[in-house]
Amino acid sequence: MMFVRLLPVIFSCLLMSAHFSRANMNGIAIIWLLLPLLLLVKRHWVAKLFQILLIFAMFIWIGATFHFVQLRQAMGQPWVRLVIILSIVALFTGLSALVFENKYVKERFKK
Repeated sequence: MMFVRLLPVIFSCLLMSAHFSRANMNGIAIIWLLLPLLLLVKRHWVAKLFQILLIFAMFIWIGATFHFVQLRQAMGQPWVRLVIILSIVALFTGLSALVFENKYVKERFKK
């Protein structure tokens, strides 16, 4: 059951891995890909680390959104759908940090 509760976190890490992989930043992509394995460690600092990383990842998505919109506008291509999709991804990633505020998840990662 804990796996299901942590799925948003795992999925957010996989999305970040795909983002960096597409940008040919394979080292960072591998780190994000392997990061969910850290969820096996039942320590308080793991939960805090993931919350920080997921908020940071949300800002990466926001920055990527602005970057891709500028590229699309410069090429005269449509960009509204891009903004909608990447905004949803950024929101999902940021909200994934709230998983660690669930009482059952807190219990797993308590001090």
